[in-house]
Amino acid sequence: MAELASAPAETPVDPANWTCPAPLRDQPVVVMGHGGGGALSAELIHDVFAPAYGNPTLAAMGDSAVLHLGGARLAFSTDSHVVRPLFFPGGSLGDLAVNGTVNDLAMSGARPAYLSAAFVLEEGVELSVVDRVARAMGAAAEAAGVTVATGDTKVVEAGHGDGVYVTTAGVGLVPEGVDIRPQRARPGDAVIVSGPIGLHGVAVMSVREGLEFGTGVSSDTAPLADLVAAMLAVTPDVHVLRDPTRGGLAASLNEIARASGTGVRLRERAIPVPDAVVSACGFLGLDPLYVANEGRLVAFVPPTEAEAVLAAMRAHPQGSGAALIGECVAEHPGMVVVATALGGTRVVDLPLGEQLPRIC
Repeated sequence: MAELASAPAETPVDPANWTCPAPLRDQPVVVMGHGGGGALSAELIHDVFAPAYGNPTLAAMGDSAVLHLGGARLAFSTDSHVVRPLFFPGGSLGDLAVNGTVNDLAMSGARPAYLSAAFVLEEGVELSVVDRVARAMGAAAEAAGVTVATGDTKVVEAGHGDGVYVTTAGVGLVPEGVDIRPQRARPGDAVIVSGPIGLHGVAVMSVREGLEFGTGVSSDTAPLADLVAAMLAVTPDVHVLRDPTRGGLAASLNEIARASGTGVRLRERAIPVPDAVVSACGFLGLDPLYVANEGRLVAFVPPTEAEAVLAAMRAHPQGSGAALIGECVAEHPGMVVVATALGGTRVVDLPLGEQLPRIC
């Protein structure tokens, strides 16, 4: 007892001194999460880029800008591609460079026509690698029905790049009467996804150093303009289209909910997630809703048109796995929730950064 009495008093716990290992959003420097398509990306755009050259066209924040030029409605988009590794099951940097921009144009309902391509090459990269990327781009452009009409090349010193970076920009024509943008989401809209999610992200992760788990998954990278055209042939009144790339389905739905001031309610059992993706995400501790896709779209369509649009999608090769996964609601504006298989409800928030870097 004497020993206990002489022991020093325990230092009081002060919660003010606690620290959290989670990344802080008030970053004085660029971090990898700023490129992940989540909350950090949104803050970078809102706090840095929008004030620097903001304008009504940019403020729409769509996958592509819709411009009025010479009596025509043009969709215009640009995208940089920095995937690692350059080649992965089902695709390559070259495929992404074409399909990424083609699909951004298609998300405005446009028929893509022309692309530009800018290469940043690292000194020392093998020319055979560059040739392989360029040939993959050519084949993807032919499959998408677009022409790579112009471009540029720069070389940086060894150690100042990562082999090959590609930036593509593209233009396309928007049909008369089509008005597709995130602000058009309405309560009651059906939410449809064009096929199984998570395949691209898992395919890239499966061959990344230290993450090989032999899933046999191939990327879903593909052009979606023909699928969109099939949907618009059923009804030109498609309200919203997005291709859920960085940040996955979760990021795209959150962006739409916030832009439109509506809520989104999903049904977990209805979301098509391949078994291999479920297994891989379980192994890595990831949520399939946040895994990148490169050949999928999510659509908000009026409830009266949902079944017809869904049937048209399923009749197209790129939409054969389409599924109705939820609806747009007036409740909880700006928020996405999912009804779980166990009967509960969970919030699907905008990711802070990204689960793994260099996916697309």
